[in-house]
Amino acid sequence: MCWDFDTQPIHQRCSHCAPTRGLSIRCDNRAVDLHALVQTVSIYALPVIFAITLHEAAHGYVAHLRGDDTAWMMGRVTLNPLYHIDPMGTLVLPAVLYVVTAGHFLFGFARPVPVRFGNLHNPKRDMIWVALAGPGINLVQAVLWYLALYVLIGFGVEERFFLEMCKAGILANVVMFAFNLFPLPPLDGGRILVGLLPWKQAVWLSRVEPWGFYIVMALVVFGIVDRWWMMPLMGLTFESLRWLLTPFEFLLKSSL
Repeated sequence: MCWDFDTQPIHQRCSHCAPTRGLSIRCDNRAVDLHALVQTVSIYALPVIFAITLHEAAHGYVAHLRGDDTAWMMGRVTLNPLYHIDPMGTLVLPAVLYVVTAGHFLFGFARPVPVRFGNLHNPKRDMIWVALAGPGINLVQAVLWYLALYVLIGFGVEERFFLEMCKAGILANVVMFAFNLFPLPPLDGGRILVGLLPWKQAVWLSRVEPWGFYIVMALVVFGIVDRWWMMPLMGLTFESLRWLLTPFEFLLKSSL
Protein backbone atom coordinates (compact mmCIF):
# COMPACT_ATOMS: atom_id res chain seq x y z
CA MET A 1 0.00 0.00 0.00
CA CYS A 2 1.35 3.46 -0.94
CA TRP A 3 0.05 6.92 -0.22
CA ASP A 4 -0.34 9.43 -2.98
CA PHE A 5 -0.59 13.09 -2.03
CA ASP A 6 -4.15 13.28 -0.78
CA THR A 7 -5.18 10.07 0.87
CA GLN A 8 -2.71 7.19 0.67
CA PRO A 9 0.11 5.71 3.10
CA ILE A 10 3.97 5.78 2.93
CA HIS A 11 6.30 4.98 5.81
CA GLN A 12 9.42 6.94 6.44
CA ARG A 13 11.64 6.90 9.50
CA CYS A 14 14.68 8.82 10.56
CA SER A 15 15.55 8.95 14.24
CA HIS A 16 18.31 11.23 15.50
CA CYS A 17 20.51 8.70 17.27
CA ALA A 18 19.25 5.32 16.12
CA PRO A 19 21.79 3.16 14.23
CA THR A 20 19.28 2.78 11.43
CA ARG A 21 17.10 5.48 10.05
CA GLY A 22 15.50 6.17 6.73
CA LEU A 23 12.62 5.29 4.52
CA SER A 24 10.41 2.27 4.17
CA ILE A 25 7.68 2.05 1.56
CA ARG A 26 5.40 -0.85 0.71
CA CYS A 27 3.72 -0.82 -2.67
CA ASP A 28 1.11 -2.99 -4.33
CA ASN A 29 2.63 -2.58 -7.82
CA ARG A 30 4.64 -5.70 -8.59
CA ALA A 31 6.29 -4.79 -11.89
CA VAL A 32 9.26 -2.45 -11.90
CA ASP A 33 8.63 0.33 -14.44
CA LEU A 34 12.01 1.90 -15.16
CA HIS A 35 10.47 5.03 -16.65
CA ALA A 36 8.20 5.45 -13.64
CA LEU A 37 11.14 4.85 -11.30
CA VAL A 38 13.26 7.56 -12.94
CA GLN A 39 10.32 9.95 -12.91
CA THR A 40 9.60 9.27 -9.24
CA VAL A 41 13.25 9.66 -8.23
CA SER A 42 13.54 12.97 -10.12
CA ILE A 43 10.43 14.34 -8.40
CA TYR A 44 11.23 13.11 -4.89
CA ALA A 45 15.02 13.56 -4.85
CA LEU A 46 15.18 17.21 -3.81
CA PRO A 47 12.31 17.11 -1.26
CA VAL A 48 13.64 13.94 0.38
CA ILE A 49 17.22 15.25 0.52
CA PHE A 50 15.98 18.44 2.18
CA ALA A 51 13.72 16.47 4.54
CA ILE A 52 16.50 14.16 5.71
CA THR A 53 19.26 16.79 5.83
CA LEU A 54 17.30 19.37 7.82
CA HIS A 55 15.88 16.68 10.09
CA GLU A 56 19.35 15.47 11.04
CA ALA A 57 20.88 18.95 11.28
CA ALA A 58 18.03 20.09 13.52
CA HIS A 59 18.73 17.30 16.04
CA GLY A 60 22.40 18.25 16.19
CA TYR A 61 21.75 21.98 16.38
CA VAL A 62 19.27 21.73 19.27
CA ALA A 63 21.63 19.34 21.06
CA HIS A 64 24.34 22.00 20.63
CA LEU A 65 22.04 24.65 22.12
CA ARG A 66 21.22 22.40 25.07
CA GLY A 67 24.84 21.57 25.93
CA ASP A 68 26.01 18.64 23.76
CA ASP A 69 28.53 19.64 21.09
CA THR A 70 29.20 16.10 19.82
CA ALA A 71 27.46 16.52 16.46
CA TRP A 72 28.60 20.14 16.22
CA MET A 73 32.28 19.23 16.63
CA MET A 74 31.95 16.39 14.11
CA GLY A 75 30.59 18.76 11.47
CA ARG A 76 27.19 17.08 11.40
CA VAL A 77 25.22 20.27 11.99
CA THR A 78 25.34 21.16 8.32
CA LEU A 79 23.00 21.55 5.36
CA ASN A 80 25.39 19.55 3.18
CA PRO A 81 23.49 16.29 2.50
CA LEU A 82 26.76 14.42 1.88
CA TYR A 83 27.37 14.47 5.64
CA HIS A 84 24.04 12.75 6.31
CA ILE A 85 23.74 10.30 3.40
CA ASP A 86 24.99 6.77 3.92
CA PRO A 87 26.08 5.41 0.49
CA MET A 88 24.92 1.88 1.23
CA GLY A 89 21.84 2.60 3.32
CA THR A 90 20.56 5.67 1.49
CA LEU A 91 21.40 4.77 -2.11
CA VAL A 92 22.37 1.15 -2.77
CA LEU A 93 20.02 -0.68 -0.39
CA PRO A 94 16.79 1.11 -1.47
CA ALA A 95 17.67 0.64 -5.16
CA VAL A 96 18.39 -3.08 -4.74
CA LEU A 97 15.22 -3.66 -2.70
CA TYR A 98 13.12 -1.78 -5.24
CA VAL A 99 14.36 -4.00 -8.06
CA VAL A 100 14.33 -7.29 -6.13
CA THR A 101 10.84 -6.77 -4.68
CA ALA A 102 9.44 -5.05 -7.79
CA GLY A 103 8.64 -1.98 -5.73
CA HIS A 104 6.77 -3.97 -3.09
CA PHE A 105 9.06 -2.91 -0.25
CA LEU A 106 11.62 -0.13 0.06
CA PHE A 107 13.80 0.64 3.04
CA GLY A 108 16.86 2.77 3.69
CA PHE A 109 18.71 4.69 6.35
CA ALA A 110 20.91 7.75 6.75
CA ARG A 111 23.94 8.36 8.96
CA PRO A 112 22.88 8.84 12.58
CA VAL A 113 23.57 12.14 14.28
CA PRO A 114 25.40 11.36 17.54
CA VAL A 115 23.84 12.83 20.66
CA ARG A 116 25.32 12.27 24.13
CA PHE A 117 22.34 12.92 26.34
CA GLY A 118 24.53 12.97 29.44
CA ASN A 119 26.11 16.20 28.16
CA LEU A 120 22.79 18.04 28.00
CA HIS A 121 22.06 20.65 30.65
CA ASN A 122 19.03 18.70 31.83
CA PRO A 123 19.20 15.30 30.07
CA LYS A 124 15.62 14.18 30.72
CA ARG A 125 14.03 17.49 29.78
CA ASP A 126 16.40 18.46 26.97
CA MET A 127 16.01 15.03 25.39
CA ILE A 128 12.47 16.09 24.52
CA TRP A 129 13.62 19.21 22.66
CA VAL A 130 16.37 17.38 20.80
CA ALA A 131 13.91 14.68 19.71
CA LEU A 132 11.21 17.19 18.74
CA ALA A 133 13.61 19.16 16.55
CA GLY A 134 13.62 16.60 13.71
CA PRO A 135 9.85 16.11 13.29
CA GLY A 136 9.36 19.82 13.97
CA ILE A 137 11.55 20.90 11.07
CA ASN A 138 9.77 18.37 8.84
CA LEU A 139 6.43 19.98 9.74
CA VAL A 140 7.84 23.41 8.91
CA GLN A 141 9.06 22.11 5.55
CA ALA A 142 5.62 20.64 4.81
CA VAL A 143 4.13 24.10 5.39
CA LEU A 144 6.70 25.72 3.07
CA TRP A 145 6.09 23.16 0.30
CA TYR A 146 2.35 23.74 0.70
CA LEU A 147 2.89 27.50 0.37
CA ALA A 148 5.00 26.93 -2.74
CA LEU A 149 2.22 24.80 -4.25
CA TYR A 150 -0.37 27.49 -3.57
CA VAL A 151 1.84 30.16 -5.12
CA LEU A 152 2.48 28.10 -8.27
CA ILE A 153 -1.20 27.31 -8.71
CA GLY A 154 -2.19 30.89 -7.89
CA PHE A 155 0.10 32.26 -10.59
CA GLY A 156 -1.16 29.79 -13.15
CA VAL A 157 1.93 27.58 -13.34
CA GLU A 158 0.92 24.36 -15.08
CA GLU A 159 4.30 22.61 -15.28
CA ARG A 160 3.49 19.20 -13.80
CA PHE A 161 7.05 18.51 -12.61
CA PHE A 162 7.09 21.49 -10.23
CA LEU A 163 3.58 20.87 -8.95
CA GLU A 164 4.37 17.22 -8.28
CA MET A 165 7.63 18.17 -6.56
CA CYS A 166 5.70 20.42 -4.18
CA LYS A 167 3.27 17.58 -3.46
CA ALA A 168 6.21 15.23 -2.93
CA GLY A 169 7.73 17.70 -0.49
CA ILE A 170 4.51 17.87 1.50
CA LEU A 171 4.09 14.11 1.53
CA ALA A 172 7.71 13.24 2.36
CA ASN A 173 7.80 15.64 5.29
CA VAL A 174 4.40 14.66 6.66
CA VAL A 175 5.47 11.02 6.50
CA MET A 176 8.71 11.75 8.36
CA PHE A 177 6.85 13.89 10.88
CA ALA A 178 4.25 11.20 11.60
CA PHE A 179 6.47 8.13 11.56
CA ASN A 180 9.18 9.60 13.73
CA LEU A 181 6.62 10.49 16.38
CA PHE A 182 5.71 6.83 16.87
CA PRO A 183 6.11 6.45 20.67
CA LEU A 184 8.78 3.78 20.84
CA PRO A 185 12.56 4.27 21.16
CA PRO A 186 14.74 4.77 19.20
CA LEU A 187 12.24 6.82 17.18
CA ASP A 188 11.88 10.46 18.18
CA GLY A 189 8.43 9.87 19.62
CA GLY A 190 9.87 7.22 21.92
CA ARG A 191 12.52 9.63 23.18
CA ILE A 192 9.92 12.31 23.75
CA LEU A 193 7.85 9.83 25.74
CA VAL A 194 10.89 8.81 27.80
CA GLY A 195 11.45 12.47 28.64
CA LEU A 196 7.83 12.99 29.65
CA LEU A 197 7.31 9.87 31.77
CA PRO A 198 8.21 9.63 35.46
CA TRP A 199 11.68 8.18 36.09
CA LYS A 200 10.57 4.62 36.82
CA GLN A 201 8.43 4.31 33.68
CA ALA A 202 11.02 6.21 31.62
CA VAL A 203 13.77 3.76 32.61
CA TRP A 204 11.53 0.82 31.71
CA LEU A 205 10.71 2.25 28.30
CA SER A 206 14.33 3.14 27.55
CA ARG A 207 15.28 -0.51 28.05
CA VAL A 208 13.19 -1.37 24.99
CA GLU A 209 15.48 0.67 22.73
CA PRO A 210 17.89 -2.13 21.65
CA TRP A 211 14.89 -4.02 20.23
CA GLY A 212 12.71 -1.02 19.39
CA PHE A 213 13.68 -0.84 15.72
CA TYR A 214 12.84 -4.51 15.15
CA ILE A 215 9.55 -4.13 17.00
CA VAL A 216 8.61 -1.14 14.86
CA MET A 217 9.55 -2.94 11.64
CA ALA A 218 7.42 -5.92 12.67
CA LEU A 219 4.49 -3.58 13.34
CA VAL A 220 5.05 -2.01 9.92
CA VAL A 221 5.10 -5.38 8.14
CA PHE A 222 1.84 -6.44 9.79
CA GLY A 223 0.18 -3.13 8.92
CA ILE A 224 -0.37 -2.04 12.50
CA VAL A 225 1.63 1.17 12.19
CA ASP A 226 -0.28 1.99 8.98
CA ARG A 227 -3.73 1.47 10.37
CA TRP A 228 -3.42 2.68 13.92
CA TRP A 229 -0.75 5.38 13.68
CA MET A 230 0.19 6.63 10.22
CA MET A 231 -3.29 6.89 8.71
CA PRO A 232 -4.87 8.83 11.62
CA LEU A 233 -1.90 11.10 12.28
CA MET A 234 -1.17 11.85 8.63
CA GLY A 235 -4.84 12.56 7.98
CA LEU A 236 -4.96 14.93 10.95
CA THR A 237 -1.73 16.62 9.82
CA PHE A 238 -2.97 17.16 6.26
CA GLU A 239 -6.23 18.63 7.53
CA SER A 240 -4.36 20.87 9.98
CA LEU A 241 -2.09 22.13 7.19
CA ARG A 242 -5.06 22.91 4.97
CA TRP A 243 -6.80 24.74 7.81
CA LEU A 244 -3.63 26.65 8.72
CA LEU A 245 -3.04 27.82 5.15
CA THR A 246 -6.66 28.70 4.31
CA PRO A 247 -6.10 32.43 5.05
CA PHE A 248 -3.03 32.43 2.77
CA GLU A 249 -5.02 30.78 -0.02
CA PHE A 250 -7.77 33.38 0.38
CA LEU A 251 -5.28 36.28 0.28
CA LEU A 252 -3.56 34.83 -2.77
CA LYS A 253 -6.84 34.47 -4.65
CA SER A 254 -7.88 37.98 -3.65
CA SER A 255 -4.67 39.52 -4.93
CA LEU A 256 -4.78 37.86 -8.34
